[in-house]
Amino acid sequence: MSIDFERLAQRYGTPLYVYDFDRMRESYEKLKEAFAGRKSLIAYAVKANSNLSVIERFANLGAGADCVSIGEVKRALAAGVESYKIIFSGVGKRDDEIAEALREDILMINLESEAEMRHVESVAREMGRVARISIRVNPDVDPKTHPYISTGLHENKFGVEIDMAKRMYIYAKNSAQLEPVGIHFHIGSQLTELEPIREAALIVADLVRSLSAIDIDIRFFDVGGGLGVVYDDEETIEPSDYAEAIGEAIRGLDLTIVCEPGRYLTANAGWLLCKVLYEKRNGDKRFVIVDAAMNDLLRPSLYKAYHRTELLNASQREGELIPADVVGPICESGDWLAKGLPLPPTKSGDLVLIHSAGAYGFSMSGNYNSRNRAAEVACEGGECRLIRERESFEEQIRLEKEYLRKRG
Repeated sequence: MSIDFERLAQRYGTPLYVYDFDRMRESYEKLKEAFAGRKSLIAYAVKANSNLSVIERFANLGAGADCVSIGEVKRALAAGVESYKIIFSGVGKRDDEIAEALREDILMINLESEAEMRHVESVAREMGRVARISIRVNPDVDPKTHPYISTGLHENKFGVEIDMAKRMYIYAKNSAQLEPVGIHFHIGSQLTELEPIREAALIVADLVRSLSAIDIDIRFFDVGGGLGVVYDDEETIEPSDYAEAIGEAIRGLDLTIVCEPGRYLTANAGWLLCKVLYEKRNGDKRFVIVDAAMNDLLRPSLYKAYHRTELLNASQREGELIPADVVGPICESGDWLAKGLPLPPTKSGDLVLIHSAGAYGFSMSGNYNSRNRAAEVACEGGECRLIRERESFEEQIRLEKEYLRKRG
């Protein structure tokens, strides 16, 4: 759909996150179609974009939810995701979080270590319940991605090695409180090469076969997420090729494939819209200062991530295109959104659009420098609506102000 960003800026102000729900649906349906003919569950990775309306949109399409905190589990439930489609992952789960997940009777708790398994067993015993579990296996495969989002190597904190996983499955099978139903791997995010995924799937599928030989029957083959998207000029993996590689790896096994996309579904269906405040120069260095900052979109500062950035209506401007860094008001030298971007002369009030911001944009935003978080808007079927109000200063300080008054 065509989105009138100028009108949205006038109506809702800036900085503003804008999402195209039609495009999210199209991406979901393309991935679901790739797995047609196979038992599968697409569990949306809530961490990518945790707005309740986004989660609800995928839930209405039949998606489950991949959650990495009890807060995300609660968000998924609040947005209408059915409990039997929710997976609770993450390296550090507290006992009270484990207990809450068991009370909600979710599909499975994904274990990241032997110590965590013992905690889940203990909590389940105290509650008189049986915990359905999967184990995250670290196949030690190089995902060929940014080191900060690589998760499948021994040097990463995630998962357990093959031998440890087998010992954990044997223990779980013999435990009255644990029911091993799934196996999980996730080698990294923003994956643009198929071969590492294929290699990891084959390794983990072989483990499933060896478990079956000792009467441990796994039902869910959770391949994680990580499908890459185009930020610049990346060549991405076709969902059909992805599904075929997974299917080949588990040939002959009666498994439900669980896929946990986040970025793939939302990144290119979202934008961060901001406004030029003014320009400045330090010698030959040009800066275009906008009202969005690293607290709104952290990825450039954190990963040196590239987001295509454009000045709206730039074609109508006269003047030489001169490289500029697009920066925000945060008191950090690392507060930048684009570097060396050729731009014509700008003036206060001009609108700047940052592309591919639908994943790990708002969900990673915060209040650094006591800045309020942005509003969020969803566009669908030719109409746009507010799905999160702009945070106010009073809302930002509410939990602190109460204690300030008590002290007084």
